[in-house]
Amino acid sequence: MQTSRLLRSLCLLPILLLCIIGLAQAEEDSVTDERSLVLGGDHNYPPYEYLDQFGFPAGYNVELSKAIAKVMGMEISIRLNDWGQVRRALRKGEVDLLMGMAHTEERLSEVDFSSPHAKVHQSIWVRKGNMTIRSKADLVGKEVVVMKGSVMHDYMLEHEIVANLFLVTTLTDALTLLASGQHDCALVAKLPGEYLLSELNLTNIHPIARPLVAQNYGFAVKKGRLSLLARFNEGLSLLKKSGEYGQIREKWLGVLQPEGVPGIVIVRYGALVVGPLLLVLVLISLWSRTLRKQVALRTGELEAEIIERKRAADELQVRQKQLLHADKMSSLGILTSGVAHEINNPNGLIQLNLSQLNKSWPDAVEILEEHYLRHGDFKLGWFNYSRMREEIPQMLDEMIDSSHKIKRIVEDLKDFARRNDSGYNDSVEFAGVIKAALRLADNQLRKSTNCFSVEFADDLPPFRGNGHRIEQVVVNLILNACQALTSSQQAIHLRTGQLPEGMVYLTVEDEGCGMESDLLERITDPFFTTRRESGGTGLGLSVSDGIVKDHQGRLEFSSEPGHGMRVRLLLPIYQENDDE
Repeated sequence: MQTSRLLRSLCLLPILLLCIIGLAQAEEDSVTDERSLVLGGDHNYPPYEYLDQFGFPAGYNVELSKAIAKVMGMEISIRLNDWGQVRRALRKGEVDLLMGMAHTEERLSEVDFSSPHAKVHQSIWVRKGNMTIRSKADLVGKEVVVMKGSVMHDYMLEHEIVANLFLVTTLTDALTLLASGQHDCALVAKLPGEYLLSELNLTNIHPIARPLVAQNYGFAVKKGRLSLLARFNEGLSLLKKSGEYGQIREKWLGVLQPEGVPGIVIVRYGALVVGPLLLVLVLISLWSRTLRKQVALRTGELEAEIIERKRAADELQVRQKQLLHADKMSSLGILTSGVAHEINNPNGLIQLNLSQLNKSWPDAVEILEEHYLRHGDFKLGWFNYSRMREEIPQMLDEMIDSSHKIKRIVEDLKDFARRNDSGYNDSVEFAGVIKAALRLADNQLRKSTNCFSVEFADDLPPFRGNGHRIEQVVVNLILNACQALTSSQQAIHLRTGQLPEGMVYLTVEDEGCGMESDLLERITDPFFTTRRESGGTGLGLSVSDGIVKDHQGRLEFSSEPGHGMRVRLLLPIYQENDDE
């Protein structure tokens, strides 16, 4: 029983507390009704609230507050003072209501706001000629003048802007300090600043074009006094409905803060005035759209025709260049055959005679040795016999090897220049093709680099194709690598290998100048060359790419400027069933 009574008592306790609070609020409201309300404001914030030349309160907020008091039957007295003192008076209860205060989230813990009766645009003020401060970010590290306790003071603290703040008690002080050449800027609402500028006759300062922030502005009461706030909201609504609010606003704020035109009025006038014009525009737009479609269709056809003609012209130019190249190669083959014949005849005689001399030398040595033993050393040519009997066999061997090398190079040159119309299904040893190409490019390699190396893979299977055609590709890749070098100390390296996908490859790497990625994408385009001034035609890699594609292979390029070029030639491995 006692437990149930205790529970009922605990349930009734919140209700009793609410009744006590309600009675206290009602008592406070009744006391407020019995006495004159004290309204506070800033004594230097024109045109909203300020003391006129006779020391009487004046301004938009003052007149609006008096009109609300009249329509609501309230007795009020208005006190204007330093803004910081006014805010302290509100907290202490010495002031019942502030006539104008900017709405911010931070102030909601201190006051309750009414419906806004204006909007205040806060601005950054600078001296004329100052082009360095144009936004909030530009305030960092600057000397900023701001009124103590104002909304802009709160704004700087809230956003933690790292600036040197110089606090003043009035907006007049802030503008006067800035105009006198002190500090970098001031934070002052645009409209009050413009009024004070005219009153103080300051001509060397101005606000930046874009406001720093736009804030709702209205009445404010101490937190919890909602009934008082509701009476002022009701009075403000009545003034708006009667039109008196608009008259007061127009008188003090004028065109600087115009009321927006009601949406229904805009719609009505738009329907009456713009409607017929819109109908005409729609008809014109439809007709114009039809014409644009026809023009676009015909333009597309013409563009396609132009592109096709350009493609045909480019292809014709490519074919002409390739025919010219083929004609040169044919002429080169004829000349090479003739030159090879002229070289092979004396070289054959040299080989025949050297072979005979090589066979005769052992017989001559017996006679010369006998003479040497009887008479001692003697001159054989310019040198003593004791030296020449060792060197002559070596000289004969070197001359024989050199004559064979001449014959091999001539044969390689004839093979390279010879027109070969055989198919692409031969089984070709990759290493042999590469060695033949190296013999042809040996002179260029020796002139271009002191660091050349070749690495042949073991047991490399043959590739399927035409050996002479691939030899032409390998020669071209080697010559391109030589031309890319800028120093004989830069290296060229060749390496062969096999891939699991059924391809053999040759990698040609150089340490030359390299190439940009956008140029690398065009490297096999016909007539594209970076050496046009030195005689390049841009057909070498284009023709090589075509040959490799005919073999069902591919060329892969990778490069970075200043880090050389890497080219990989891939060809399909020969299979016994390929011929089938």
